Amino acid sequence: MDQSPQAIWTDLAQIRALAPLVHSITNFVVMNNTANALLALGASPAMVHAPDEVEEFVSISSALVVNIGTLDATFVEGMRLAMRQAKALGKPIVFDPVGVGATTYRNRVSEELLALAAPDVIRGNASEIMALAGLNAQTKGVDSLHGSEAAIEAARRLSSALDNVVVISGEKDYIVRGDQMATVANGHPLMTKVTGMGCTATALTGAFAAVNTDYFWASTHAMAVMGIAGELAVAQKAAPGSLQLNFLDALYALTEETIANRLQLTVA
Repeated sequence: MDQSPQAIWTDLAQIRALAPLVHSITNFVVMNNTANALLALGASPAMVHAPDEVEEFVSISSALVVNIGTLDATFVEGMRLAMRQAKALGKPIVFDPVGVGATTYRNRVSEELLALAAPDVIRGNASEIMALAGLNAQTKGVDSLHGSEAAIEAARRLSSALDNVVVISGEKDYIVRGDQMATVANGHPLMTKVTGMGCTATALTGAFAAVNTDYFWASTHAMAVMGIAGELAVAQKAAPGSLQLNFLDALYALTEETIANRLQLTVA
C-alpha cells in the first residue's frame, strides 16, 4: 500500500463491497453516531457489549473497536473478554482511550486492557496519548489541552512498546508506527463542536483495518477519509447540527476523484 488517493479508494471500495462487520464496544454518547457513520462508509456495525455474548460476536466480526468513554463494571468485563478473544483469533483491535488521564479508574482500566491484549491501533487526542505513554498530560475531561504535535514523541514511545500503530487526532492527525509517520492535514475546526467525532474516527479505523492488514495504512486511510468528509460537510453548511447529517452524506457519496482533489497527506 502507499499514500496515493488510489490506495485509499481501494480500501474504501473494499469496505463498500464486503461490508465488514465491525464489533464496537463503545460509549452511550456516540453509539448512534458511530453506527450511522459505519453504515454510511459501507461497513456493518454491531454495538454489542454484554459479557455473555461478546466472545461469540467477536468470532463472527472482522474487527473489534473498544472505546472506554462511559465505563462501568459490565462494560469493562465485556471489553476484557472481547479483546482477549480478538487477540486469540487474530482479529484487529482498535482502542480508543477516551478521557484517560482524567481519573484513576480510567487509567487503571486502560493499563489493564493494554496489558491483556495489546491493540493493533490506538487512536486518541494528544492528552490521551501522552497519558497512556506515562507522561503527565493535562486533560479537561475527555478534551485535550495539548496540540496533536505535542504527543508525537509519546506516540512513538507507545508504538515501540506495544509494537502497534498510534494515531493522534487534532488539527493535524499524526499516524505513527515506530519511526514511520504520516500526517493528515484534512478536516475542519468545526468538527470539534460535534460530540463523538473522535470516536467516529476510531470506528472508521476499525472498518479500514478489517480490509487492510497493514494497520499503518489502514489508519492513515481512515483518518484521510474522516477529514475529507468533514471538509465536505462544512462546505454544505458551517454549523454543528448540519455537520452531523452532512458528514454522513459525505461519507456515503465519497468518490475517488474527490479524495484525489482534497487529500492532504504526507509520509516521513
